[in-house]
Amino acid sequence: MVLYYTGTGNSEYVAKKISVQIEDEVINLFDKIKEHDYSEIHSDRPFVIVYPTYAWQMPRILRDFIQKTTFKGNKCTYFVTTCGDSMGNMPKYLREFCEQKAFTYMGCAGVVMPENYIAMFNAPKREEAIKIVKNADLVIKNIVDVIKHNGTIPEKKVSTFAKISSGMINTLFYPLFVSAKKFYVTDTCIGCGKCTKVCPLNNVSLKNGKPVWGDQCTHCMSCICKCPKEAIEYGNKSKGKPRYQCPL
Repeated sequence: MVLYYTGTGNSEYVAKKISVQIEDEVINLFDKIKEHDYSEIHSDRPFVIVYPTYAWQMPRILRDFIQKTTFKGNKCTYFVTTCGDSMGNMPKYLREFCEQKAFTYMGCAGVVMPENYIAMFNAPKREEAIKIVKNADLVIKNIVDVIKHNGTIPEKKVSTFAKISSGMINTLFYPLFVSAKKFYVTDTCIGCGKCTKVCPLNNVSLKNGKPVWGDQCTHCMSCICKCPKEAIEYGNKSKGKPRYQCPL
């Protein structure tokens, strides 16, 4: 069973590619997370969990969901993370996590996809994004080959920077950078409410026809990137930047 969490579509693209090629069921965890649905998930085949990299680790919103959910059946678990450059030292923390959940850790693979974190970086334009996504197809195929043969995803040598990134930097990232305080809406907002629907934490609500943000945010960039009028900004960081949704 392929399970995925996505903000702007990168991990959805990878998850669906994998599910088609291994001929297994695929489930979007967005609704489950949004609705606090921690009902049991069962699979007779290995679990494949696909998600974006947040500060060189699994997103805490997804980690919390998995911790609260009971998984039955096959305990073999593969992790596939989409990232803009590197997944850091994520495998170390996933092995520890698997021990807590009684999963059999089958490895973690990184798939480089277009950058979407426009609160800090620039997203590529559509033509460049398509090129990056197409280049990822071969990496996805290699991951599928491992899963089909019940193999273990090989680990790469971890640099000192990768260790620091997934450790100290990740620890500091959430309290220092992850906040909804800088989000605001411009006059081009039409009050459609889409931003309220695409927030996995139900952190956006409409007040007098305009969105307001609460204090629960995971910086998935879904609200800002999926606004049909590009009316949402994140301070001065997002101004003039292309919004990103997976182009394929």
